[in-house]
Parts: sequence; C-alpha cells; structure tokens
Amino acid sequence: MINKVVASADEAVRDVPDHATLVVGGFGLCGIPENLIAALVRKGVKDLTCASNNAGVDDWGLGLMLGSRQIRKMIASYVGENGEFERQFFAGELEVEFVPQGTLAERMRAGGAGIPAFYTPAGYGTPVAEGKEIREFDGRHYLLEQAILGDFSLVAAWKADRMGNLVFRKAARNFNPLAAAAGRVCIAEVEELVDVGELDPDQVHTPGVFVHRIVVAPRLKRIEKRTVR
Repeated sequence: MINKVVASADEAVRDVPDHATLVVGGFGLCGIPENLIAALVRKGVKDLTCASNNAGVDDWGLGLMLGSRQIRKMIASYVGENGEFERQFFAGELEVEFVPQGTLAERMRAGGAGIPAFYTPAGYGTPVAEGKEIREFDGRHYLLEQAILGDFSLVAAWKADRMGNLVFRKAARNFNPLAAAAGRVCIAEVEELVDVGELDPDQVHTPGVFVHRIVVAPRLKRIEKRTVR
C-alpha cells in the first residue's frame, strides 16, 4: 500500500533548496504549516520566494523565516500584522508582490489546474494593473494574471490517511486546498492520521494524488490578534 508518511518535519523538507518557490497554505495564523516552517528555519535555506495569503506575525509562521532573512520575495494579499515585514519592505530588503485576495486564490487554483493565466477585472485602474496586459470583454476591462506554480507547497490539514488524502477544518480550508495543488511537490503536516478507508470520500478536500509527503505533528494554533473586553 502507498505510504506517504515521513518521520519528521525535518525529513519532510529535506530537499527544499535555496532559491525555491514555496506556496504556503493558511489564513492568518489558522491552518498554517507551522512545523514545516520551523523545519525550514532549522535547515537554513535562503533566497526563497513565498506565495501565501499572509506573512505570519513577527514570532510565528512565515514571520520566523522573515526574521531569519530566508525570504527574498513575498507574494501575498495581507501582511498587516508583521512588523519585520514592514521594516524589510520599507528598507528595500524584501521584494513584495501585493495581490488582491481573490486573485491570489485563483492564481493558486490555476497553477494546480494547469492553466497558465487568466483574465480578471480585479485591480484594473489601480497600481495592481501596472505592466500587465489589459483586454476588453463585453465593454469591461480585464487584466491578465499569471498562475502560481511552486516548487513545493506546504499545507496543514486536520486529518489524512497514509495515501495522502487530506481533510481541512473550517477556516483552514480557505487557502490550503488551493496551495496543495499549486506545488510540484506537496508536503502536508496533519493533526490526525487515520486508516485508509476511514475517510468518507465525499469529505476529502484534497485527493492524495496531489500530496507527496505527510508528517504527523502537534500544532500550537496561535491566536493572531487576541482581543479582550
């Protein structure tokens, strides 16, 4: 039987090289592959391009890799919670490509579907459109956006079986399934490993054909912004 489980997060990211492009799942700090990110920090790879909806916070998630200066370029939609990101950006130390959130999701989906580019009205008439091809369809302007296809995708799932079928939970489902399909090699950290056949096929969000490695790892599930009354 196919068994995609590896022993540790460090083993799972063993062949991620310098200069790689990573597509990273998560929404805020929900559903981020925190153990895989920590393993990349330990590995010390550098000059990475990371495509992710968020850039973590200063001491968690992709913020750890920003702090260790491992990321050369961020492709992201929302980065407002990361002071180190702000510092590097304004100092000219970090290349940044801001993308409307829906466009970012569709760029990942297109990469996983083998679609090289698509037209969208989002961003027309704004700095987002600078340098991009613009066409008119039925009297409305659209700009051409290229798909995102990474060397590796890093995702965090709730459940998986040994064949790599993944189930995500609640808000963690926002970007993780899109990211999983958008990497040539998909690595998933999961909370719970179940026997093959235990997952209802109708409840599988990412089929195992997209997933190459799985690591079972405990997760802290940090709160991005704690509010109290």
